[in-house]
Amino acid sequence: MALMPVELCFATRASPATGTVSRRRATVRCAATAPAPMGKKTEYRDGPLERAFMGLFARKMEKYAGRKKKPGGEEEKKAVWDWDYESFVDVSRRVMVGRSRAQQQEAVREVLLSMLPPGAPEQFKKLFPPTRWACEFNAALTVPFFHWLVGPSEVVEVEVDGVKQRSGVLIKKCRYLENSGCVGMCVNMCKIPTQSFFTDEFGLPLTMNPNFEDMSCEMIYGQVPPPLEEDPVSKQPCYPNLCSISTPSAAICPKLQN
Repeated sequence: MALMPVELCFATRASPATGTVSRRRATVRCAATAPAPMGKKTEYRDGPLERAFMGLFARKMEKYAGRKKKPGGEEEKKAVWDWDYESFVDVSRRVMVGRSRAQQQEAVREVLLSMLPPGAPEQFKKLFPPTRWACEFNAALTVPFFHWLVGPSEVVEVEVDGVKQRSGVLIKKCRYLENSGCVGMCVNMCKIPTQSFFTDEFGLPLTMNPNFEDMSCEMIYGQVPPPLEEDPVSKQPCYPNLCSISTPSAAICPKLQN
């Protein structure tokens, strides 16, 4: 799912009365700092704040996916804090099924716009014109703010138009790709909509380069993304052993072609 909300992460809380530290797993998430090897899932502990972000996103996406129904035909209703990451990915998958590539990307764009206050893109353009400082500042914010969505990441040095700057973010093993196991969802529901949202709506160019060998991803603020037809991801096959809707016989993931 495309990147947007803000996260605060505290592993422990100090007791004001005693000064001791009490570990409270229900407060917020404390995620693993190192990703699991390829083929295994990284373990996360999500607290109410993270579940709230998942629920807010998922409930917006349900407008395009439709609510799941119980065995008796009644629509399944969830409170914001009842969502977990698996159900968040599931609703993303339901948005994708039955839609063309362009329709999937437009659905994500509408979801992102619906989560912003009126006039937010214009305000962002005023606050963050496409300068080196704005690119590096947004890269620094990405690491803590999007941790719940994509997992551990770090700011890295990249080269943009011949200039080296710390406006890159290396996602060590993308949580969204790891949990979906779907190339089409990575490209159509995350990479392309996020690139387009920052570049077109916010006026801050962004290129995302997923590595399907190890599920890492490099985000480069300040770099204009290439058209999909010229992007190496457009030739990526499915994960036959990971994706429940894969087409192993296809040379290229079908969701990247329609």
